[in-house]
Amino acid sequence: MKLSFIQYIWLLLALVVLLPQIQSEVVTFRFPEYDYKETSKNELAFREYESACDQSTRCSIFDGIDKTKCVRECVSPSCYHEIYKFDELEEGEIDVRLNSFRACFMQRLSRNRS
Repeated sequence: MKLSFIQYIWLLLALVVLLPQIQSEVVTFRFPEYDYKETSKNELAFREYESACDQSTRCSIFDGIDKTKCVRECVSPSCYHEIYKFDELEEGEIDVRLNSFRACFMQRLSRNRS
């Protein structure tokens, strides 16, 4: 497809007008980040709490993303609030915050055990 000179000018004009609007709508996603060390001890502790919450009467009534949110909040209400509450998980979302949540949980768990 070959563009005429006029079509080419209109295309450039449209790009000049629309590009700043498109760029201004790009949102940088920020959340509290914690360094998670994936050790068998940490994984076991997290899974233990996660499993207990998953089977609890509070969370067992939910399915899908609602169950995931319930379990995370049950595992650590303070970490859930800090990492997820301002922008809750949505169905189909890839959870890039999970390792930060796990690290937050482990940090608070070790503080409580000390």
